[in-house]
Amino acid sequence: MNEAIIEKIARMRPLLYHFTRVANLPSIISSDRLLSANSLHPCGPDNRRTQPVEILHPAGIAILNPHLRIADSMMAEGVSQEDFRSWLNRHVFFWPTVRDCLQMLEVYRRREPNSRFCVLALDTRLLLAAHYANIRLTRYDSGSSPRFPHRCSYRKSPELFLPLHQFGSSTRADTPASVPEIKEVLADGRVTGIAQLLRVIYIQPGEELPDSWSRLRRPLEDLQPPTRP
Repeated sequence: MNEAIIEKIARMRPLLYHFTRVANLPSIISSDRLLSANSLHPCGPDNRRTQPVEILHPAGIAILNPHLRIADSMMAEGVSQEDFRSWLNRHVFFWPTVRDCLQMLEVYRRREPNSRFCVLALDTRLLLAAHYANIRLTRYDSGSSPRFPHRCSYRKSPELFLPLHQFGSSTRADTPASVPEIKEVLADGRVTGIAQLLRVIYIQPGEELPDSWSRLRRPLEDLQPPTRP
């Protein structure tokens, strides 16, 4: 484990933000972990979710978000839509900035005005150290669907996902070379020990939480990017 890499990222991005649904909280709390979509609900060849999918697993209910439709022209040569979605489904996603997390929150609020969402803010240093070998970094929003694919300088493939230990040494232009270039932080399979990693839960007033989580709650509207002087 390269502690210098962890320190470099954590110094500039002390928290990582995980967007989820309030309905998913009971299973997250009881299992003390975040699971990838594939861990919760392995998909077959036709693996695109066109709408939210509710599943029942041993820890409770989980609602999986739909996939955006990505233009075929955004895919790298030799990479199919199905292959790329399978790669996405393997990972748990985090935003390293409030601004990026808020963009996702607003998209889902417009798309599903009656749904209830929340955001978990987790300790970057502890999370990266505990899951070092399974962490990937991206320079782009991997699940997005660019409006103008022909203007994009990259193509979607598993090569976009940089293993944490290679941060600072990769020569690929489509992977992050500095902390400000990190768009996403991903963990392969799962993230465990959520209760120890959690620093804040942004959630609407009135939603029930156990005492150990309730003391960390803040109104969802408090999730705002830092103001610049």
